[in-house]
Amino acid sequence: METRARYALIGLFMLAVLVASFGFVYWLESAGGFGERQTYRIRFQSSVSGLLVGSAVLFNGIKVGEVTALALDPADPAQVTATIAVEPATPVRADTEVNVEFQGLTGGAAVALKGGSADAPALAANDGETPLLIAPVTAGQDWSTLARQVLRRLDTILADNADPVKSVIGNLDTFAQVLARNSDRIDAILAGLERMTAGAAAKAALPIYDLLAPAGFPSVAEPPRWQLVIPEPSTLLAFNTDKIMLAPAKGETTTMPNAQWADNLPVLFQEKVLQGFENAGLSSNVGRPRDGFTPDYQLVLDIRRFQVATSASPVAEVAFVAKVLGGDGKIVAARTFEATAPAATTDPSAAAAALNEAFGKGARELVLWASEAVGKAAAHPPSHASPGGPGRPSPSSGSPGDSSGDPAAGPSGL
Repeated sequence: METRARYALIGLFMLAVLVASFGFVYWLESAGGFGERQTYRIRFQSSVSGLLVGSAVLFNGIKVGEVTALALDPADPAQVTATIAVEPATPVRADTEVNVEFQGLTGGAAVALKGGSADAPALAANDGETPLLIAPVTAGQDWSTLARQVLRRLDTILADNADPVKSVIGNLDTFAQVLARNSDRIDAILAGLERMTAGAAAKAALPIYDLLAPAGFPSVAEPPRWQLVIPEPSTLLAFNTDKIMLAPAKGETTTMPNAQWADNLPVLFQEKVLQGFENAGLSSNVGRPRDGFTPDYQLVLDIRRFQVATSASPVAEVAFVAKVLGGDGKIVAARTFEATAPAATTDPSAAAAALNEAFGKGARELVLWASEAVGKAAAHPPSHASPGGPGRPSPSSGSPGDSSGDPAAGPSGL
């Protein structure tokens, strides 16, 4: 009886194991991932290295199934057919893209399904066969495979063109040697091109015109004793430039783009007026403020116009105001000078020539007038001037041999 009881217990135990095994299989079938699946075939037209039975199937990166079979096509050894089983809800459509992805540098391969348009029909079986997806030729090729193919093609190209490549390298070497031997000539050529194209060359080629100092004054028997300093003239900002000015209309001025003076107009005006006094024989009587002497009088100039009017027939217009200041800063004499000269055309040479003519007229009158005005002021100084004022004794001093007290002998100079 005891032996029978022992066998009964063993039988009951085996029966429980079988029931548990069937229950586990049922659980796997219903809830463990082996439920109903949709099967598809995928035809690869190249190697699928790394793809194995059991490899994952991803749809837009989400695992939806696995590879259940891999087989070669007997009719075409280059093709591989993979069978996959995915969840029935997976939206596999007729335009779904197929590829093989490699997960990480050393990870396994997986079948990657991607998208498809929403209005494309679902992939269905044809004549009872499992639905078929066709992968592109490049599917399954990893970066190393592509790199090997590119290098193989490059090697083939170099092998087929070894002689031309060698010739090109030889020509480059010869060209480099020629450049080295002629480096000085190349530098000269580049410098010439720079001179032809650079803006500095255009500026250097710009014609430069100069003003002419007035001349032809009567000779001076004896230089006067007064000292006169001529500061740089003042003017509007428009005339404080080295450009030749044009006046298309009244109140409007423009610059001539293709010509210029030798210096800014106020500096040039001052220099030519000084030269005018020197041409009149008064070199020892006039100077600039920076010359360092103590003058008796100043000739202050203000340029009002120095332009070519082009509204009607071209006319050069020069106008300036001159004031003679005494040693106490008071105005001894003042006058406005205006001069014009017709210009043949408005081209640079004609405009410069007309302005020179008008300036010559005004500057000549200025030298004559200023010499006379300073001479009169020196001959008849103000009554409050201190005896022995700068540059001469007082007329009332009555020094023997001093002609400055005689109005008839006043040192007008001209």
